[in-house]
Amino acid sequence: MANIQDVARLAGVSISTVSRVFNGTARVNPEVAARVLAAAQQLRYQPNKAAQSLRAKKSTIIGLLISDIQNPFFTTLIRGIEDVAHSNGYSVILCNSDEDPQKERQYIEVLCAERVAGAIIVPTRETPPGLELFKEHNITVVAVDRRVRDRDIDVVLIDNRRGSYEATTHLIENGYRRIGIITGPRTTTTGKERLEGYRQALQDAGIPRDPQLECYGSFKAESGIQCVYDLLERGVQMDALFVTNNLMTLGALEGLHQRQQRIPDDIAIVGFDEMPWAALSPISLTTVTQPVYELGSTAALRLFQRLHHPTAMTRQEIILTPTLRIRGSSRMRTIAGN
Repeated sequence: MANIQDVARLAGVSISTVSRVFNGTARVNPEVAARVLAAAQQLRYQPNKAAQSLRAKKSTIIGLLISDIQNPFFTTLIRGIEDVAHSNGYSVILCNSDEDPQKERQYIEVLCAERVAGAIIVPTRETPPGLELFKEHNITVVAVDRRVRDRDIDVVLIDNRRGSYEATTHLIENGYRRIGIITGPRTTTTGKERLEGYRQALQDAGIPRDPQLECYGSFKAESGIQCVYDLLERGVQMDALFVTNNLMTLGALEGLHQRQQRIPDDIAIVGFDEMPWAALSPISLTTVTQPVYELGSTAALRLFQRLHHPTAMTRQEIILTPTLRIRGSSRMRTIAGN
């Protein structure tokens, strides 16, 4: 039996366009509409009238589009969002872009076709493809964890620059001078802002920036391993390492272990984002701890404020403060740094 995706594929249009043709929720170019109807007839596609009837009523479903479902960070974020949604009588549809902009756009089309009441997104980049579809369908959106360039969209963030600045300053105060960094993709605001905080701390301490000590990862564990290999193979002196997310920190620890680097005797390390085992490992890990549950619940609360008062509110950028938890992986150097 044909479905809406089959019709969209045959007609050469998006899922949301097919939805608009059958639901009559927005104007569609007559030529495009004819192509959609012809494809539907060819495939013998029949829209679900019961579903259309239900969708004509007020939706009680929120779309949540995250960037990496395997990252434990998002488990806590989702819980914060879902708790608020449930308390307001709403359910949550979860979508995972896997840091893929094209997959992200496909899920935006699906959420628009489902006519969700609102959406919370962790964008793959500052201008995610398909973001304009939410506006076309009058769907309220809140961005969380990462910025978007759209000035009409509320954002709820962590103070990434501050967290990175404090982590790097802590290493400097403990005697480290050759501090490497593994940061996230250039396309993400989290990656860029955490790199900026690191650089600012070096500058304020009078330590020259060395591009050879900077490595861009993917926010996934394997890139943490690879960046450690790359940094060590460059032959630059490095006495400490700051890693800007939890999964890359896991990878970096594995890479340092494989290269027989002792922590912190050979290389100290600080990670960004708390992990359940951070205080329990043989060398307890210093981390920048994010209020992740609060990040999710605040984003959801802001979305419901928007839904309940759509014309009475101005855009907000809400920034939450991280905390540095100092443990053994970054203890004071016994020999002065270079």
